[in-house]
Amino acid sequence: MSKTYFIVGADGQLGSELSRLYPEATLVDKDQFDMTDPAAYEAIDWSVYDTIINVAAMTNVDGAETPEGRKIAWAVNATAVGLLARTAATHNLTLIHISSDYVFDGTQEPHLETEAFAPLGVYGQTKAAGDIAASVVPKHYILRTSWVIGGGRNFVGIMKELAGKGVSPSVVDDQVGRLTFTSTLAAAIKHLLDTTPAYGTYNCSNSGTSVSWADIARLVFEKAGRAPEDVSKVTTAEYYAGKEGIAPRPLKSTMGLDKLMATGFEPTDWRDELEQYWKGTYA
Repeated sequence: MSKTYFIVGADGQLGSELSRLYPEATLVDKDQFDMTDPAAYEAIDWSVYDTIINVAAMTNVDGAETPEGRKIAWAVNATAVGLLARTAATHNLTLIHISSDYVFDGTQEPHLETEAFAPLGVYGQTKAAGDIAASVVPKHYILRTSWVIGGGRNFVGIMKELAGKGVSPSVVDDQVGRLTFTSTLAAAIKHLLDTTPAYGTYNCSNSGTSVSWADIARLVFEKAGRAPEDVSKVTTAEYYAGKEGIAPRPLKSTMGLDKLMATGFEPTDWRDELEQYWKGTYA
């Protein structure tokens, strides 16, 4: 029998990518399905599905530090995941859930699936809580990722735009990791669902050397015909000096990929995926 998928967060970067992989799936955004409302779950006939894929999240890291943003972050990233987990467990469904490097404090390199939670801010705390909720589902896959780039507004696109406008930005040079393109993340989800390795948590990013945000910005400027040196390098502390309401950031975001690769999935180098982005694949 063919598998049936209920995808939450269809209006996001990863949701758009999954819609191309699973055109037959039921895709819902927040206007169609309020994942924070227990009553919304009662209106769904879960017997027609065998998998829930949750790619929805409140990702405004600084906004999560505000009084109102804190409530939204906890509702979407933690409480709602608990509702999805209860639904998946009750109806014997597989739950796919996307996690973040922000559940760690950024002191370990690389991050392994066994690393203890140590979030620095509200966003990371709520994502860690969501991970705990998702992990109680007997059939679950948590994909922990970082630095996601896909269609829509993102860091690479912003740097490309600034290069075109003649702007010379300052970009942090002490936050280090790898980009994760949504094509790779979606392919990893499909791989896990198709091959069904052991349930649990898997790190997922593109492969390749780890670099800083400033390094990526300079590469983008070079590709756009600007001098890489037009991007000045600053520390995170210098960049946010004097600014209020800024969430702490983990400085090391590199994910160890051995566990995922042992299942037969080979993430492409982030530089190769950047070439595809540049050609308009992610437009």
